[in-house]
Amino acid sequence: MPCIGLGLWKIAREHTADMVCSAVAEGYRHLDSAADYGNEAEVGEGLRRALSSGLVDRDSLWVTSKLWNTYHRPEHVRAACERTLKDLGLSELDLYLIHFPIALKYVDFNVRYPPEWTADPSAETPEMLPDPVPLAETWAAMEELVKAGLVKEIGVCNYNTGLLHDLMAYSTIKPAMLQIESHPYLTQERLLRVAAQYDIAVTASSPLGALSYVELEMADTGESVLEQLPVQAAARRLNKTAAQVVLRWGLQRSTAVIPKTSQVGRL
Repeated sequence: MPCIGLGLWKIAREHTADMVCSAVAEGYRHLDSAADYGNEAEVGEGLRRALSSGLVDRDSLWVTSKLWNTYHRPEHVRAACERTLKDLGLSELDLYLIHFPIALKYVDFNVRYPPEWTADPSAETPEMLPDPVPLAETWAAMEELVKAGLVKEIGVCNYNTGLLHDLMAYSTIKPAMLQIESHPYLTQERLLRVAAQYDIAVTASSPLGALSYVELEMADTGESVLEQLPVQAAARRLNKTAAQVVLRWGLQRSTAVIPKTSQVGRL
């Protein structure tokens, strides 16, 4: 898997296809998608353009997607994966991840797709509806995707150390990847050590900091990693941008990094 990828969260649908095709043209070979990002059909269009124009062949690309919370019941896992494959225009994923260790009540594709956190976002008071599905059952269904040839590797996102220990105890096919938020404000040292202990690779999402979470009220506008004095000083000394310095920091910790942007000029 290429150690630098493009995260596709929060890219507007109308810009996604152009962004994906431009990213491939600029040299990206790793794309990180998810059903709940709401733009997988457009990601698929961008991939089709890149492949049909000869920019790249399929074997040179690494495409990751994720199983959403409302599809954790074993009987829904394959259908969710197949929907993602259809939208992306692919026959196989390189990596499929459980997006969160949180199971929510199933919502049929015909009722709402792309999926969301709440059962009815248009309700006066939208609610999340938990579903008591053991993670071990969801993982067993993920393993069946590998056996069926729909995905090459499987893994998890947003697991803590306890959940990783548990996963290693019940899994038959071991997780290839742990994707977690990680940056200089959230180094996740202990979690990285446990992943290394189990030979699980790690991808750092939001590697440039948590500002993408400000609108979700999960971060503060003052938490800009790129504006920190040590980062700025290193950037000046090395004649690099602050973003390049922070991404290099992530790579030197043996994590893959998947920065995102909505501007082609920043690819």
